Amino acid sequence: MSFNLTMIGQSIAFFVFWWFCQAKVWPLFANILEQRKQKIADGLEAGARGEEDLEQAQVKVTEQLKEVKAQAANIIDQANKRASQIVDEAKDQAREEGQRIIAGAKAEIEQAVGLVVLGQKQRHADSVLDVKKVPLLLSVRIVGTMA
Repeated sequence: MSFNLTMIGQSIAFFVFWWFCQAKVWPLFANILEQRKQKIADGLEAGARGEEDLEQAQVKVTEQLKEVKAQAANIIDQANKRASQIVDEAKDQAREEGQRIIAGAKAEIEQAVGLVVLGQKQRHADSVLDVKKVPLLLSVRIVGTMA
């Protein structure tokens, strides 16, 4: 292998090409690579923010779910208390109505017993009067037959 002018020309052409690529072409590629690198970094950062937002949203949803469950339990408790209150009121009303019915029935019974007793007294009084009238009636009949 001999060192000749062709080799020197090729070396000069190579260095010119290298200098041109480094001065003009490489910055374009480096810029494109930097933009791509920035897009990837932004995408990774957005993904990390998205994960953080997702975690915060899950925590918020969990808290809201707990609040809603507590409110639902409170509403159910209130409904049960109101239902018990309504049942107790209905029992009290039924008890009062029953007592009124019993009082009315007792009054009717007392009135009926009073009428029966009064009727018996009247019959007894009538029979007593009748017994007292018997000798008088007999004497009138006897006198009437004699006359």
